[in-house]
Amino acid sequence: MKAFLGIFAILIAVYSYIPYFRNLLKGRTKPHAFSWFIWSLLTAIAFFAQISDKGGPGAWVTGFTALACFSIFLLSLKRGEKNIVLFDWLCLIGALVALGLWAVSSGPLLAVILITIIDAFGFLPTFRKSYTKPNEETALTYSLSAIKFAIAIAALDNITVVTTLYPASLVLMNGLFVMMVLMRRKQLLINLERPI
Repeated sequence: MKAFLGIFAILIAVYSYIPYFRNLLKGRTKPHAFSWFIWSLLTAIAFFAQISDKGGPGAWVTGFTALACFSIFLLSLKRGEKNIVLFDWLCLIGALVALGLWAVSSGPLLAVILITIIDAFGFLPTFRKSYTKPNEETALTYSLSAIKFAIAIAALDNITVVTTLYPASLVLMNGLFVMMVLMRRKQLLINLERPI
């Protein structure tokens, strides 16, 4: 059953990135390179932490997601958000400092706690950009990401803070992000429909 759930989570992951890559290549989605760079590093670290704590099939989707994030980061260098502000640089620096702390930490628990915090910092540039430009993100991808990580948690062989904290935070952050994007789209649509 755990292997089935792990495979199912990967299938959702594959499906979730199809519209994102399509919209990215068509210029509809403009990812923030800083967020995707941070996510690719963190997700890879989380994957190895889950493997070291015997996460089993529940870790598979984390490894796949690390590869997808790195691919989006590479594409975002040419096709992504170009409006990089001081706030974005501060988030990137904060994430890199925390990564430095992780590098000198001992044990996977502290690593997972740090990468969970860093991931939240990494999400902030995308939150900021998407608040003003909510139509430049593919909400379906983030919705399915929340679902795939919820399924991945159920597929874990070993349920511990090390194996569960990071994917649980991704369920929460992706869910909050989708709610914000959809609310902002609705707000902007209502503002466009108001008479001047």
